[in-house]
Amino acid sequence: MKVASKLIVLVGDADGYGASIAGALRSSPGSNLTRSEATPFELSLENYGIKDHKANGDLVQFLDPHGSPQVSILLLSNYEPPVAACAIREILATIVSDKSSEPQTIIVPFVAKTVKHNHEVKIRKPVEQEGKVYGAELGVSTEFTKAMLAATARPPPSLQIHGEALACLLHMVRVLKLPAFVLAANSQDQTRRSSENAPEGLFSIGQFLANHCGLYISKDEIQWKPSAQSHKPAEEPWRALYG
Repeated sequence: MKVASKLIVLVGDADGYGASIAGALRSSPGSNLTRSEATPFELSLENYGIKDHKANGDLVQFLDPHGSPQVSILLLSNYEPPVAACAIREILATIVSDKSSEPQTIIVPFVAKTVKHNHEVKIRKPVEQEGKVYGAELGVSTEFTKAMLAATARPPPSLQIHGEALACLLHMVRVLKLPAFVLAANSQDQTRRSSENAPEGLFSIGQFLANHCGLYISKDEIQWKPSAQSHKPAEEPWRALYG
């Protein structure tokens, strides 16, 4: 799978954040980059003994006039265990095995949400303002990850990762020692918003990606469509305790 050196990896989460970011990023006005149509991909997991599931998702490329990808977006399916670890491992292995591509820096954006259990609501601290962007380096540090790190705040301890696919992705990039950068924003007030209004944290993430990858995003064009599942209570609250 040929991808650009700047690789944005998103998960199609139930809240609709990943799909919203992937769909809203565009080529900057006047830029020589052209956004491709989303191309579905599918990888077999039979090597892991899994025959009834595939590792799949959509690939979007921003191509220069010569057709070479300069920025790539992978929107992955929201896998659950035990498929999650196998699917993420297979996708990363396919990317790394393509020797024709430049070494990739993997950017992993996500929008966190307030954890509520037993009617207890976490009190917002001043450092957890909605829309503020946090960042952390993983694996090998590069000039690109250093530049992003300098433009972000340090994540607070209360900022947690939700979702098996995202957690597996971060663990895998650590194991493989790939240059990676985790980008996060806190969407504290999503419960007070309608499905027609994207949380401020969602736009902050998109704007940061656009600024550092030579792209463009408009708040008015963000199509945020959370699924009905995003409003259901978690079946296993203990999962919110790790990340």
